Amino acid sequence: MAKVATLITNMFEDVEYTGPAQALNDAGHEVFAIEKEAGKEVTGKNGEATVKIDYGIDDVKPEDFDALFIPGGFSPDILRADDRFVQFAKYFMDEKKPVFAICHGPQLLITAKTLDGRDATGYKSIKVDLENAGVNFHDEEVFVCQNQLVTSRNPDDIPAFNREIVKLLG
Repeated sequence: MAKVATLITNMFEDVEYTGPAQALNDAGHEVFAIEKEAGKEVTGKNGEATVKIDYGIDDVKPEDFDALFIPGGFSPDILRADDRFVQFAKYFMDEKKPVFAICHGPQLLITAKTLDGRDATGYKSIKVDLENAGVNFHDEEVFVCQNQLVTSRNPDDIPAFNREIVKLLG
């Protein structure tokens, strides 16, 4: 089964991590949380979920993982200020490995400059950012681009997002 790297820090959207992580685990995949420092805990913006960090960003290589998951909330915006996370995300897009980004998750991919000419969706407040990055924006609950990039708009879309990420990993 797949090893899924999750780029996450404080202020993530709680259910946008817990729902997909549970769906991936239930399908037999392994989900690993990556932040600046291993062993610490990060908390969702609603205080409903706490995630223990498995690896610090300097302790992992993207090639050691099969897929990338980026939950939304404020986490992707915080992480994209750090080039290590941007380069980690860029690797998956450049190598056409599966990437799953929900809500504000695509912000990390915008900063990595990997979305030009791609089809995707995201939270309505980043629609213009996505379009400025060259995305053909789709206002749909889930959009799968080139059998590699899975994006969704918001927590209401989690069931469709989960269905497609599990399906893509097989």
